[in-house]
Amino acid sequence: MTGPDAPSRASQPIGRVDHTPPNRPSRGPSEPPTLHGDRVTLRPLTIDDAPALLGLLTDPGVSAWWQRASWDQINEEGAVVFALEVDGAVAGSIQFCEETDPDYHFASIDIFVGDAWQGRGVGSEAMRLLIDYLIQERGHHRITVDPAVANARAIHVYEQLGFRPVGTMRAYERVKDGTWRDALLMELIVEPSGGEGAQSR
Repeated sequence: MTGPDAPSRASQPIGRVDHTPPNRPSRGPSEPPTLHGDRVTLRPLTIDDAPALLGLLTDPGVSAWWQRASWDQINEEGAVVFALEVDGAVAGSIQFCEETDPDYHFASIDIFVGDAWQGRGVGSEAMRLLIDYLIQERGHHRITVDPAVANARAIHVYEQLGFRPVGTMRAYERVKDGTWRDALLMELIVEPSGGEGAQSR
């Protein structure tokens, strides 16, 4: 997985939990929303996005970490996938998967951002938009990411967003030369704080 770029507002708090998760959430929203930020828009993916996204996957800063090279793997079965737009241009993609069992309720996020938009806070803003949606609208209190151990840039950004390392998953992902590389499981935990919103830890 490729990481987003350096956040523009690293100190900005993430999300608030205003309700407890339902006993059995639906398996993904039937109609994913369009999420708007200051510069970034996340909208449901369409087949028309294929040429732009497949092109971005050839960017060196993306292909080094993102192993998905076909449309079926971008538009992954079981995931809710968004096109990431900046000023009307497709700049990348972000997606989430959910465990909806109420006893193991959590979501995981994957993201890639084209080289031309890296280093501009675009990925960080997209992550914040999706994290807030997952907490506020989908009732999640735990969100995970799993960057490659060697992807120091992504790991730094995720730490700035409030994620903390859990542990190394050895031989987790097969890369293009057929070898396996390690990944770092990271999590963001959000808990109620005295009825005054949420805190991450």
